[in-house]
Amino acid sequence: MSLLRDDHERRICEIRHIRVRSDKNLLRKLNQTKYLWLLFLPCLLYYVVFKYAPMFGIVISFKDYNLFKGIQESAWVGWKYYRMFFENPDFMKLMRNTLLLGVYNLAFGFPAPIVLAVLLNEVKHSFFKRFVQTVSYLPHFISNVVVASMVVMFLSPTGGILHELLKWFGAANANVMMEPEWFRTVYVASEIWQHAGWETIIYLAALTTIDPVLYEAADMDGAGRFRKLWHVTLPGIRPTIIILLILNIGKVLEIGFEKVFLLYNPATYETADIIGTYVYRVGLVQGNYSYATAIDLFMGIISLIFVIAANTISRRVGNTSIW
Repeated sequence: MSLLRDDHERRICEIRHIRVRSDKNLLRKLNQTKYLWLLFLPCLLYYVVFKYAPMFGIVISFKDYNLFKGIQESAWVGWKYYRMFFENPDFMKLMRNTLLLGVYNLAFGFPAPIVLAVLLNEVKHSFFKRFVQTVSYLPHFISNVVVASMVVMFLSPTGGILHELLKWFGAANANVMMEPEWFRTVYVASEIWQHAGWETIIYLAALTTIDPVLYEAADMDGAGRFRKLWHVTLPGIRPTIIILLILNIGKVLEIGFEKVFLLYNPATYETADIIGTYVYRVGLVQGNYSYATAIDLFMGIISLIFVIAANTISRRVGNTSIW
């Protein structure tokens, strides 16, 4: 018994020693990377204040929230507002518009920065390469309000660029901003123009990690530019592409509310009215906060399912995933 007790005490001492040593290593690593943590601190505070702290408010989706009574005193109503949304006559239209706009934006907007990054990587003239990069980055820093105003002016049937081009070619004038079937095209095109250049930064950084020896070996094998692109460049940035694709799939239903709100009008509600604009109307305009919160929580759950499904498929097919 004494031997067992001594062995037990020895193991406890070893565990304590390991814990103390690991704590010291952790403190030493934190001290070595303290400046990196300071750089990360604003991002952490942003997510804590604006993303995690407000999550407590989702409880009002199960209550008949009264602004004067507060969250605690408001009556519980269970799934009332979720059923109200599912039984809404506009439910299918809102889901269709949101899903189609998100899918089109993913299908055409996601490959655009990859193509631009690959093309810039092939440019040998450094001045021209930097010039194109700068020009393509600039739209990202323009406010959505300004971008929407530019789109409206460019497509104006009275003096817009499109109007002048159609008149130059002798074609009939068209008021694109009043045509429901053109809204998705206008939105996706403006998104590509505004953000494609900025998003190339990640892919250009990934391209720099490709070993130049692989290109030299491809040259020795007689591979041309296209074959080197297909067999060296794209496989080299494939993990980056997959991870960003998974993240973008999770945002398919999170279409930017601002630009849609600024570009749509009653004439284009048929294709432009999405869940984000509907939540704005019922939540902020009509003051039905519980209903708006229920819709937003429902969309968040769907987006989470999309991310998990895309990550699982990517891990099983290509052995690349976020977790």
